[in-house]
Amino acid sequence: MEVVLRPSIHRWQRLCVNASRQHTYQKYLHSGSTKYATPVKYPNVAGPPPQPPQVPAGEPEDTTARKQKQAELLRKGQALKPNPAKPASVLQKRFWKDVGVVESEDGLQILLDNRPVRTASKQILTLPKGKRGLATAIALEWDLLVSAQQALKQNYIFLTSLTSRAVDIQQADGQGETKIREDIIKMMMRYLSTDTLLCWAPEIDVNDATGMHASHQGEQPTATLREKQIAIAEPIIAHLKSHVFPGIEIEPILEENSIMPRSQSETTLQVIKGWLHGLPPFELAALERGVLATKSLLIAVRLLVDWSGQFKHLQPEDHARKFGIAQAAEASTVEVTWQTSMWGEVEDTHDVDKEDVARQLGSVILLVT
Repeated sequence: MEVVLRPSIHRWQRLCVNASRQHTYQKYLHSGSTKYATPVKYPNVAGPPPQPPQVPAGEPEDTTARKQKQAELLRKGQALKPNPAKPASVLQKRFWKDVGVVESEDGLQILLDNRPVRTASKQILTLPKGKRGLATAIALEWDLLVSAQQALKQNYIFLTSLTSRAVDIQQADGQGETKIREDIIKMMMRYLSTDTLLCWAPEIDVNDATGMHASHQGEQPTATLREKQIAIAEPIIAHLKSHVFPGIEIEPILEENSIMPRSQSETTLQVIKGWLHGLPPFELAALERGVLATKSLLIAVRLLVDWSGQFKHLQPEDHARKFGIAQAAEASTVEVTWQTSMWGEVEDTHDVDKEDVARQLGSVILLVT
């Protein structure tokens, strides 16, 4: 006989009643409807961008005090010892009185009293006899030094460092070593892939402030950045294609609305690389300095060809038409000039960079003439 145990019906009813009597008490902080914040639109200000900031004209006493402070900082910087192992008295003195240029059997040498100027590799700095202007400029560079400490800084002996580079290349070529020349050419070919002269702004720029300003003033819109870049680049490229690298194509390296550069054709690369391999040592060193100054191989080549004695057959007879320092500096700083014309220059920044570029390009011309 099967027995089934079931709970009592009364007990089951009591459990249901007790469960129904258990309530959850809740208290609300508010009983109103939820209200969401309404976002405010970003204000659109009509009109052109503000005018470039102007440097306020201070009192003469303020300008004098600022220059005196700068001079004091310069004197303190010159008093620092670059090498603690050497006594300060030796570095702070100028151990030579006169600077001169003498002609020896090997070439021109710069003498500090009776001591010849040497390169970083301890070799006597000897220039070709036809470069008397460069030798005189180096002598003037050393004559302007006030201490031996300044001779340890490259920015004080700028031409000496550049000429030493050319002499090192010349000695390496004479010994059959090609590493220095190959490294320089490899570096300059990398600059060609991002050449300043071939990087143009997009055709349509929604953030072009020049057009906004002209339309607000009721004037004719000025040229865009791309138009200025093309106007400066095309004559340089045309000259190189017709006189220096005939038969090759040089194309812009940026596609429309793209930041990824495209490389030149293999024929163009091989022709330019072969031309670089054939440069004499002084021209190669000058071209290296020009590329580093302008961030452009094409601008540096244009400057070199118009001033080097090795390319007299390519130079115009009218010296006024030469591609000089001003033209090379303008071609390498189109974008910076375009921006500063709208927003103004930063003191002790843009003006210093402008003079530094001119100085470096001037050293290129001095080295090859």
